[in-house]
Amino acid sequence: MLTATNPAAAKNIARFNMKERCYKFEPMVEQTMVHYATDGWLLHKANDEAKKQIDMEKLQEDALMKFQAEMDRAVSEKKDEGVETEPPDDSRQLRNQFNFSDRAAQTFNNPMRERATFTEPPPTSAMAGSVSQWEIYDQYIQDIERQKVQEEINKAKAAAKKGGAVPSQAPKPSAEEEDENKDTSNTIQGPEMSRAAHVLERMVNQNTFDELSMDFKYWDDATDALREAEGTLLPLWKFSNEMTRRRHVTSLCWNPRHLDMFAVGYGSYDFLKPSSGLICIYSMKNASYPEYTFTTDSGVLSVDFNPERDNLLAVGCYDGSVLVFDVSKKINKPVYQSTIKNGKRSDPVWQVSWQPDESSKLPQFYSVSSDGHVDLWTVTKAELMHEEVLSLRMVPRAGDGEAGGEARAGSLARGCCFDFSKANAFIYLVGTEEGRIHECSKAYSSEYLNTFDGHGMPIYSVKWNYIHTKMFLTASADWSVKLWNSTSPEKNVMAFDLGSPVGDVAWAPYSSTVFAAVTDEGKVHVYNLFRNKHEAMCEQKIIKKGRLTKLEFNPRHPIVIVGDDRGCVTCLKLSPNLRMTSQPEKGQNFEEMEVQKLDKVIEVALKSVVGGEGGEKI
Repeated sequence: MLTATNPAAAKNIARFNMKERCYKFEPMVEQTMVHYATDGWLLHKANDEAKKQIDMEKLQEDALMKFQAEMDRAVSEKKDEGVETEPPDDSRQLRNQFNFSDRAAQTFNNPMRERATFTEPPPTSAMAGSVSQWEIYDQYIQDIERQKVQEEINKAKAAAKKGGAVPSQAPKPSAEEEDENKDTSNTIQGPEMSRAAHVLERMVNQNTFDELSMDFKYWDDATDALREAEGTLLPLWKFSNEMTRRRHVTSLCWNPRHLDMFAVGYGSYDFLKPSSGLICIYSMKNASYPEYTFTTDSGVLSVDFNPERDNLLAVGCYDGSVLVFDVSKKINKPVYQSTIKNGKRSDPVWQVSWQPDESSKLPQFYSVSSDGHVDLWTVTKAELMHEEVLSLRMVPRAGDGEAGGEARAGSLARGCCFDFSKANAFIYLVGTEEGRIHECSKAYSSEYLNTFDGHGMPIYSVKWNYIHTKMFLTASADWSVKLWNSTSPEKNVMAFDLGSPVGDVAWAPYSSTVFAAVTDEGKVHVYNLFRNKHEAMCEQKIIKKGRLTKLEFNPRHPIVIVGDDRGCVTCLKLSPNLRMTSQPEKGQNFEEMEVQKLDKVIEVALKSVVGGEGGEKI
């Protein structure tokens, strides 16, 4: 990047470091500037060109001597004949004759100038006074009277709060006493000082993380041009503080309006050691400390922002309660909280999700609990209303037998996660602890639309595709991520073995074939099925010790945030190969093109089925 101050010196020269195997900015810049340059006319005596010039000069001297001798002889012959002749003109220049001229150049030197800064001294005023015994006595008397008046005012206020009669003969303070007793906010702790300190904190953080901010805006891995089927993740900010230590990141959610802000829920997956919950709302503009913090009595398992009212945050807790916080009020208490009277569950609430209802203008959100119930919560002005939507009954398996089938049919399945369809707001999927996925509808509270049986262990995450509304992904503790088609529940389309329990999976919002998953080994796997449906384009370890628990794509920027079991959230930027999208043809819609891309991948995968169970195993 060149500037007008010094056009010859670049500011952001990056060189490849062979030791660290990455590009780094070069802090030292060559500052040499050429103001004037010219070629010299001197030659070295031992040079061939100089020797040729000396020989040529000798030939010229010999020719000049011969010419002078002939002229002298001709003049003498003319004199003998009596003819007067004019002397020869010696002023004409001979060829290659060296003429020396002294030339000099002098540049203009600017005069030295002094520059100084002067400040006006603070205003001063002279004060003088005398102190005597009677003046001190008068001040003590005034202070005693002021204390009596203040006591009477406090008694009147206490009586008014209790509902008693206010004494009519209470002495009225003077104007000066009213000014002194008036509750004025402290300047240091006032809102104006808080706003100014907030701006200064943002400025300090911007200067501290200037390199990360530049990487967030301009970093592109140049090695992606040499490898089409691979990509990398660049770690940017790490969000953590003292309050989040020894806590697990249990949920992540981006704010729908402010896309640089996200909420993090902290709890504990070690259920033998339950802990209190914590909610931190971070901004990428300030990675050192959260913008807002809220504490809960029980561990937080899920958080979700309202898409229409971005100040409302729904929270599901380990003790079975659901909470609603108003972020704009900055109060460390929920504005709504479920109790035993209005539907509080006895088992943990694993996930909450806001869903708008056209018939009701009130905010509504759903929750799924491990006690086998899906509930609807409606936020009114006075209270939080509860309604049971679905009871997750167990479906008998093929090899259970009659006794086992009857036992399963009479019990409830433990719900672990759910997700609503992007095309139809009535359809949603529920993942259970037994490894099954049930497709349900809001209109039916007792029957499933479809049941997908493909995992042998609990399902931790289920996600619909943003563009192809019939496809969805599931992540399970059985080390696998599976791709399903909602129209064919008999078998999965594709299966991916990641070699470790999968904590979370998420589709990329910019492509129908890109998704990412996190595992207990601390790795992030990014797949692009259109480029390579057999191997991940990126498999990168983020933390040395520990496991990754949650993952979430940003709706606009090419970044992804991941949380671990040590209370840290890491922001990662995708390289160009991981965020590359195809351009639609003329007359073709972008969504149609993405749907066709995924359909082609599914068609190829179904043709290469391995065995008779499920889809293609990778």
